[in-house]
Amino acid sequence: MYSIGEFSRIAGLPVKTLRFYHEQGLIVPVHVDEQTGYRYYHERQIETARVVTGLRALELPVAEIAEVLRSAEDDADLVEHLARQKVVIAERLRQYQGIARSLDQFLTKERESHMATQTIVHDVQEKDLPAMLIAAIRHQGRYSDCGPLFGRIARSFGRELCGPAMLLHYDEEFRETDANFEACFPIRRSKAVQGIETRELPACHAVSLVHLGPYEQLGGSYARVFDYLKTHGQSPKLPTREVYLKGPGMILKGNPKKYLTEIQISVT
Repeated sequence: MYSIGEFSRIAGLPVKTLRFYHEQGLIVPVHVDEQTGYRYYHERQIETARVVTGLRALELPVAEIAEVLRSAEDDADLVEHLARQKVVIAERLRQYQGIARSLDQFLTKERESHMATQTIVHDVQEKDLPAMLIAAIRHQGRYSDCGPLFGRIARSFGRELCGPAMLLHYDEEFRETDANFEACFPIRRSKAVQGIETRELPACHAVSLVHLGPYEQLGGSYARVFDYLKTHGQSPKLPTREVYLKGPGMILKGNPKKYLTEIQISVT
């Protein structure tokens, strides 16, 4: 017989793993000393250890390995077990691919946000906004309703998103409970999704200002933009835009003092 340390070296399995396999009934020592608790193994159990190691490498669950050891005599008896395991692994792979796509979106968004932060100009300026393809949901209600709408678009379009979230405002004034707005994202290509419109947002000339800080303080930045419009004799056109360059993250809320929101008001 071999001591557990000797058997560990022979089988290439840590002592901790052998103790676990004992508890699970996979590799049961032929003898356990009642006084010391030492485990001892027989030479024929080396083959059992090899089989268990091979099946664990295929990530077969312990319960199934126990069943294999009880009933299987050759590789042909493994077919059903391994076919089931293949289905499990394929589903796990699909889930991991989804997680990888989510990580790509997260990393891309954060890189774009970092680059935007480095190049931001916090003065009122005029710019030409190019036409862009957007996925949008029109809504009437509270401004705080936009969060779930952004989430729905993001889930539906995934890797087709190609820019930060944006809100189009169709009211000239602030409305508390019945605001008329559109939540949208720029997208690379259109596809049909029920309840989400895809269309081209036309190019325009706009007056722009990047607001640094909480959304509750956007009013002061709007005042600067409207003062600029009056000074330069320009008239605003609806819808106005708010582009959320940096806001709450996918996981963490972040610091509202560091939120970046670009106000864009097209002018005639």
